[in-house]
Amino acid sequence: MKTDIDLKRDVEDELEWEPTVDPAAIGVAVKDGAVTLTGTVRYYGEKWAAERAVKRVAGVKAVAEEIKVKPSESDQRTDSDIAQATAQALKWRIWVPSQVKARVEDGWLTLEGEVKRQCERNAAEDAVRYLPGVRGVSNLISVKPKVTAEDVKTGIKKALERHAELDTDAIHVEAIGGKVILRGKVNSWAERDEAVSAAWSAPGVVSVEDHMTFGF
Repeated sequence: MKTDIDLKRDVEDELEWEPTVDPAAIGVAVKDGAVTLTGTVRYYGEKWAAERAVKRVAGVKAVAEEIKVKPSESDQRTDSDIAQATAQALKWRIWVPSQVKARVEDGWLTLEGEVKRQCERNAAEDAVRYLPGVRGVSNLISVKPKVTAEDVKTGIKKALERHAELDTDAIHVEAIGGKVILRGKVNSWAERDEAVSAAWSAPGVVSVEDHMTFGF
């Protein structure tokens, strides 16, 4: 089992490895396997990427993300500028339905609307995450499916079986309507994210409850 010192070094190395992150701008503290990130970055996307990078590191049990976003002078944009850029970004992302809308207040983007699949919801956020001037994103897009709970469960189990890095026998899937509950054990945050991602990718899923635990 890694010590907190070992884990801190691995997290810092992973941040160094991530090309979309400036590791010098991010502080790392570790206690009992829980990682706290601090600092100030220029883009919301960089903040998001830093948290994702940390979750890839084996041994990380929890992440407290306290990074602040402060655009540089050259990246400053008015809410009107951000709104126009957001509209174009959503329009050019083929997976985003036209009913998805956005509003901006003090650089904070809120996405709203209704879609049929979680991948469409994710595509909308992916399209705007790295826009200059954006300080944060609230994804309030709802997923309204037209499938049965059994369809959802069967689809997820098949998806998990296609992921070679996952031990599907160790993961239990329960579906109640469009809600999915995942239980079982995984060996890293990366495996956990893969399982959750597979669940969200299934048509008809509106929420995923992650009750999986780590096997380390």
